[in-house]
Amino acid sequence: MADAGGPLSAPAAGGAKSRLAPRLLLAGLLGAFCVLGFAPFDAWFAVWPAPTFALGGLYLLWRAATPRAAALLGLAWGAGCFLIGVSWVYVSLSQFGGMAPPAAAAATLAFCLYLALFPALAGYAFRRIASADFSRPIADALLFAGVWTLTEWLRGTLFTGFPWLAIGYSQSPPSPLAGWASVLGVYGLGFIVALIAALLATGWRKPATWTVVAALLGAGGLLRAMDWTQPAGAPITVSLLQGNVPQSLKWDPEHLPRSVNTYVQLAKAHPAALTVLPETALPLFFDEVPRDVLRGVTTHGDALIGVAVGTTDGGYTNGAVALTRELAASAYAKRHLVPFGEYPPPGFAWFFRFAHIPMSEFTAGPPRQEALAVGGQRIAPNICYEDLFGEELLAAVPTATLLVNLSNTAWFGDSLAQPQHLQIARLRAIETGRVMLRATNTGMTAMVNPDGAIAAALPPFTTAALVVQAQGRNGLTPYARWGNALALLIAFGACLAALRRRGS
Repeated sequence: MADAGGPLSAPAAGGAKSRLAPRLLLAGLLGAFCVLGFAPFDAWFAVWPAPTFALGGLYLLWRAATPRAAALLGLAWGAGCFLIGVSWVYVSLSQFGGMAPPAAAAATLAFCLYLALFPALAGYAFRRIASADFSRPIADALLFAGVWTLTEWLRGTLFTGFPWLAIGYSQSPPSPLAGWASVLGVYGLGFIVALIAALLATGWRKPATWTVVAALLGAGGLLRAMDWTQPAGAPITVSLLQGNVPQSLKWDPEHLPRSVNTYVQLAKAHPAALTVLPETALPLFFDEVPRDVLRGVTTHGDALIGVAVGTTDGGYTNGAVALTRELAASAYAKRHLVPFGEYPPPGFAWFFRFAHIPMSEFTAGPPRQEALAVGGQRIAPNICYEDLFGEELLAAVPTATLLVNLSNTAWFGDSLAQPQHLQIARLRAIETGRVMLRATNTGMTAMVNPDGAIAAALPPFTTAALVVQAQGRNGLTPYARWGNALALLIAFGACLAALRRRGS
């Protein structure tokens, strides 16, 4: 890549706007191309160079822009990325949420443009802080990586957060950078990707650049090979059930017996020490589930069941109930709910006049909950998109030996959502040094090893059980000790150094 040239909108340049338009188009195409770096596009060239090329191109465009133009270029990049990579939101709203197609399209567009505001903010901040002459390529690259990381973290935090397609997720194995997640987490991994992209964009001809890149890649490989955690007890047999119940029928009372019987029969036919049913697998409140059904899913051992659980104040939580063969129960309540899907945000009750989403007023569980003792292990459940928030899983990790995700991704049909969600789980396994088990309604049901490798998985949209040997683990990775603090400190330090240089 070559440097992009002079300012896009210099005051004396009468054709600035005409020059900006094609660069906005290029930025949008770069953002769309970045999606190749995420699942399910697993060709070798998409695992590492795709996001590097996409971010490197954006870096060059930002260097040649004013702050305002850089913000517009970031917005265009984000629109291209999210309109392609998060297109499954439309499927959820139109096909299963009951929203009219034009309204669903408008809502999807508005949501993706909201997400694109964060790359826009990064662009504006970069050009406001960066020096005019870009005479220090390493410092400039660090600044680029810093603002990118901080704005991605902000996107994953503000208004409960939506960190989907954070650039670090593109580095799941076999990327040589994957091991960095055990130390810096997904945001720190994104910092490294952005740093490499910026260095290569302007210094790909320099041997020193390739030395730095090789060192980062090599260190990632070494970190992935390290055993941060140790086996805890003997492996246990786990049966992960995938009922493949269509979302359109899930809450239909006439279809209830068939849904419940599907899981009971799968549990009986696939014996294991622990049987795991996905999110709201039993479309009832837990206290309404017949005891013969509970006995059915615990025929061969303990069970972890996705089911709504009533609260003492008349509400209900999205729960994961651990059940022994003696039917003794303990429960986890989902704490990070999905806005619009599981509760109406303040001021948005009108949204549900356009969408028809069952069970849309859940109560959030407490932020800190103990791991559940079941199947001879201590399990830290997380439900649906809770596994996007890596730092939130850490409260239970010191005592938990296994991570288990219960999801119902039938909401998103046959889209990019399912393989992307499995890719997210792979980063959580590396960050925590734990096996991540996933039981889903329609896919992707899988077991992920602590190094992020997929040990086994079911084909999506099949009714089946995945029986695996899962090894519990004790101990903490550096990320499990520090959370996002180290990555954010590095990113903030890179920005602060640039600010001090600009002021000197």
